[in-house]
Amino acid sequence: MDIVISEYKEYNHNEIINLYKSVEWTNYVQHPERLKEGYKNSLCVLAAYNNTELVGILRAVGDGATILFIQDIIVLPKYQNIGIGTKLIKSAMEKYKDVYQIELLTDDTKKTIAFYKSVGFTPTKEIGALSFIRM
Repeated sequence: MDIVISEYKEYNHNEIINLYKSVEWTNYVQHPERLKEGYKNSLCVLAAYNNTELVGILRAVGDGATILFIQDIIVLPKYQNIGIGTKLIKSAMEKYKDVYQIELLTDDTKKTIAFYKSVGFTPTKEIGALSFIRM
């Protein structure tokens, strides 16, 4: 299997919705027009392809100089745990290597903590920081 990471240039509703459904991110699926607008306004969207099949996506927002926020990273379940998420994250980090701060918000589970630490992220509590959110 040869996974290729590239810029995601043309929004395809069906393949994007399929990704979000596959990981049960129902809020996005319930608001498809909002999701499409989010993609349109993103700073960067990277895609992982197995031949022509979209198997993963990373969507980032920010200014590209001082802040990059990784909003979404999804890999189809049947393609998880083979390094695709790592490739997506590392591609974004390389593309924005001069950005001062790269952030993301994720589930507080041992699995996600281990994954993000393995690609160079630090939980904010380990640097004496605190995150806030309003939803």
